Amino acid sequence: MIHEAMFYEKLRDNEVRCSLCSHRCKITAGKRGICGVRENCEGSLFSLVYGSVASEGIAHIEQKPLYHYFPGSLAYSVGTVGCNFRCRHCQNWRLSQTTLEEAHVATLSPYQLVQQAKMMGCQSVSWTYNEPTVWYEYSYEGAKLAKDAGLGTSYVTNGYITPEALEHIAPYLDAFSVDIKAFTEEFYREVCSAKLAPVLETTKLAKKLGVHVEVVNLIIPTRNDSPDELRELSRWVYENLGKDTPLHFNRFHPHYKMKDLPPTSVKTLDQARAIALEEGMRFVYVGNVPGHPHENTFCPECGTLLIARGFFEVQEYNITPEKTCPKCGELIPIVGEYPGH
Repeated sequence: MIHEAMFYEKLRDNEVRCSLCSHRCKITAGKRGICGVRENCEGSLFSLVYGSVASEGIAHIEQKPLYHYFPGSLAYSVGTVGCNFRCRHCQNWRLSQTTLEEAHVATLSPYQLVQQAKMMGCQSVSWTYNEPTVWYEYSYEGAKLAKDAGLGTSYVTNGYITPEALEHIAPYLDAFSVDIKAFTEEFYREVCSAKLAPVLETTKLAKKLGVHVEVVNLIIPTRNDSPDELRELSRWVYENLGKDTPLHFNRFHPHYKMKDLPPTSVKTLDQARAIALEEGMRFVYVGNVPGHPHENTFCPECGTLLIARGFFEVQEYNITPEKTCPKCGELIPIVGEYPGH
């Protein structure tokens, strides 16, 4: 569905400058931006995917991953096609790297999206699967309606949204699961065709604006797994987002254009977690390793098991209604209520 874009300016000779993401594409008439879904039509910029849903489903919020935001709740999850990154290891490349003309999409208005979420018993709506920024207009309208309906909202994002676009949606956006893919500009340039610095600035801004932030780092053997880099990332999260920010180190599996690399060893993931704890982080998780003990939440003071998880589901929840550890009384930074209470 075609819909006039937000966040662009008109230039000479029917060119436009998109200011939705940090590429800030300059687009000539008849062409599209890097995302592939925003087109210059005779000097005006249009989103080609407003309401065009390529994937939808009900998911546990832990799958985002969001571990400290309404644990155990369900999120109505939607994605479209297109992306402003070109990650060589993308797990959802059939959506993110396809063209609109090749995709199979269904139309779902923002109102219908919210009604679907409520009908299915979900507590929130999540824009995920591909980069949510590229259908900003749709997610913005949907987020406003979701908040009016008493639902939560989340972005599962690469963090490349511009400050002005993030500030505009922040009042209606509750949670931000941001993938900091590595901690070097070289990785971002070679693997993602993007830059690291804007991601860091956006993530800091999301925190400042009061959005709940959780950081994800997919550890890829030989590409972003050095102890020094993991330490730099952990230190940055500690200094800029705070020690209670959930930090997820996830296991890489060979996919898309990176099938020549092995899966991440559990030893490397455990080492990453140990480094983050050394740097002062209090809630560090290991992901994509079913049954790993550190997909659970433990009290950082006394070690009591607070939330037990398995296959992205909460199996045990021991935090008090006052959000404290039942054994030592330590305050646990969880947003929202557990549906089981």
